[in-house]
Amino acid sequence: MNKTLKALERIFLIFILGSVLGYVYETILVFFQTGHYESRQGLIYGPFTPVYGIGGVVYYLFFEKVKIRKLPQVFLVSMLLGGTTEYIASLVQEWCFGTRSWDYSYLLFDINGRTSLLHCCYWGIAGILYIKGILPLIEKAENSLEKKFVQNITMVLVIFMTFNISISIMASVRQEQRMNNQAADNKIEAFLDKRYPDERLDRIFSNKKYVRQEMKNE
Repeated sequence: MNKTLKALERIFLIFILGSVLGYVYETILVFFQTGHYESRQGLIYGPFTPVYGIGGVVYYLFFEKVKIRKLPQVFLVSMLLGGTTEYIASLVQEWCFGTRSWDYSYLLFDINGRTSLLHCCYWGIAGILYIKGILPLIEKAENSLEKKFVQNITMVLVIFMTFNISISIMASVRQEQRMNNQAADNKIEAFLDKRYPDERLDRIFSNKKYVRQEMKNE
């Protein structure tokens, strides 16, 4: 396997692992905060919260180029990288779908409610965990598992996640169209209305808040 393909494979696996770990973290955190389970999925199918996967990829790309390994430096850099990633992810979600999945405006030192000093500290801790735990685990798995097996698993996951991300985006866009009273114009939109109605999407993405619609109603 050439270096480029191997790097792409590692990036994808980091995205998957980060998304799953992020989902687990969010689920446990919400359970302790509320005393009951709430979905923190970022995609329709599977235990994935992609903002954490994207954060993991950002860590990988940066720390591969800049060989920082002292923990205080890793923490501070990860704070900046993670906080920026979280802020941009919130902006993109709002621009594309008119929703926000988190709002930290109730915290001190927040930045437009999209991230905060506290959550940047969480990202700093996550960066240390990435350097000391996740990256070595992935490297160990790559060295111990059959290359063909890793390639096959990666290919299956690529196909699944391409579908998962695509249908999640399409269903979310169509949901906002329904909120604007736009009737289905074609078979795809009719399929999305039937297969992914508001009730189902609101149950899966239980922490999202409609902000664009609220702005229109003001």
